[in-house]
Amino acid sequence: MKKSTLIGSRIFYRRTFTVMAPILIQNVITNFVNLLDNLMVGQVGTEPMSGVAIVNQLIFIYNLCLFGALAGPGIFTAQYHGRGDTEGVRETFRAKWIISLLIAAVFCAAYLGWGRQLISLFLHEGEETLDLGATLGYGEEYLRVILLQALPFAVVQVYAGTLRETGETVLPMKAGIAAVFVNLVFNYLLIFGHLGLPALGVVGAAVATVIARVVECAIVVLWTYRHRERAPFAAGTFRDFRVAPALARQMAVMGTPLLLNELLWSSGMTMLNQCYSLRGLEVVSANNISGTVNSLFLCVSIAMGSTVAILVGQTLGAGELERAVDEDRKLLALAVAIGVAVGAVMALVAPLVPRYYNTTAAVKMLATRFLVVNSLMMPLVAFTNAAYFTLRCGGKTIITFLFDSAFVWGVCVPVAFVLSRYTAMPILPLFIAVQALELIKCAVGFFLVRSRKWVNNLVANI
Repeated sequence: MKKSTLIGSRIFYRRTFTVMAPILIQNVITNFVNLLDNLMVGQVGTEPMSGVAIVNQLIFIYNLCLFGALAGPGIFTAQYHGRGDTEGVRETFRAKWIISLLIAAVFCAAYLGWGRQLISLFLHEGEETLDLGATLGYGEEYLRVILLQALPFAVVQVYAGTLRETGETVLPMKAGIAAVFVNLVFNYLLIFGHLGLPALGVVGAAVATVIARVVECAIVVLWTYRHRERAPFAAGTFRDFRVAPALARQMAVMGTPLLLNELLWSSGMTMLNQCYSLRGLEVVSANNISGTVNSLFLCVSIAMGSTVAILVGQTLGAGELERAVDEDRKLLALAVAIGVAVGAVMALVAPLVPRYYNTTAAVKMLATRFLVVNSLMMPLVAFTNAAYFTLRCGGKTIITFLFDSAFVWGVCVPVAFVLSRYTAMPILPLFIAVQALELIKCAVGFFLVRSRKWVNNLVANI
């Protein structure tokens, strides 16, 4: 492949970063404040931090499932917008509303009914003397409150996702920034009990998150209806909830694999963490620290993936198929280059952040080593993430299902399950062995993208 095919023009990169920057800024600020939140909870002690970390694994499944459920309609939203079809965008918006309410109801019922049993799956004795019963109690307290944010979070995803897919990326960024600062302030006030407020510990952290979600939801919804000239899909949305049967079928065909993919992928990642937890509660704590920091650095790859979905999806919807292939190739190269740079920075800061947690020396050392491993994997993760969104924006949702969640459950989980339960392998080599499987996924992603089976205009005949 010639070098020129991997490097775009100034106009191309200006367009890319115009879309990517607001998404990246929002994600960075959100995850940076999440890191500060995590540090605050970490000051309360190892058991509270571990209880919150376990519950957040469960909330992670809900978040990703909702994301996957809305991704199918989102593919059509981007392509309808590329074609200039406002009514098509409006119908996908209605479909998102229905889907999000169902997902929120199902997960809240499941977590209220079986929360205690799910948290207990992660509680195992290790080399450190930590209180498993206290950790379970903190987790249950946090879960009961944090579930209140499920509905406003779902509504935000419906509106913010549609705004991004129709080119309005700045408003969701502003709302997200406002929310994370609200979260940060109320965490400080409610976890530690400042300005005369009670010190609520992990419950305070949950209350702060709920308040922040409500604020974000209010900002996004109110802006959408006050700026209908920039969000025309919002006009007449609720006159009825009709979705054209042909469109509903296509969204179901393409969206169901995406929903299953995110559900299985997120539950697969949670299962990996459960396998790691068999080495002791200190592993849960270290994995929580490293995971929070890793999420901050992964923001670039996530924003890059969203950019691929938006730009390539719009180009496909406009019928410019060869241009979509060319731009996607350049976006993949950019994703890897940025992944190398981000991984290098992450390796440098890996020893620093764990020092600020009120936990044991063993947990801090293990968290640092996890971070170094993650930094080495960053370019690979950047490529596979961009490849995933490439396949998805062209409607190849069954392939993305096999590429993503089927890989986790068919390869990663069995390896982690066997090594954690049937060998005495220490946690660090076990962690490295599982992470190194990303090399296989990279090779598969390269050949799938190169096959060009994803090059489809989905809305040409609707």
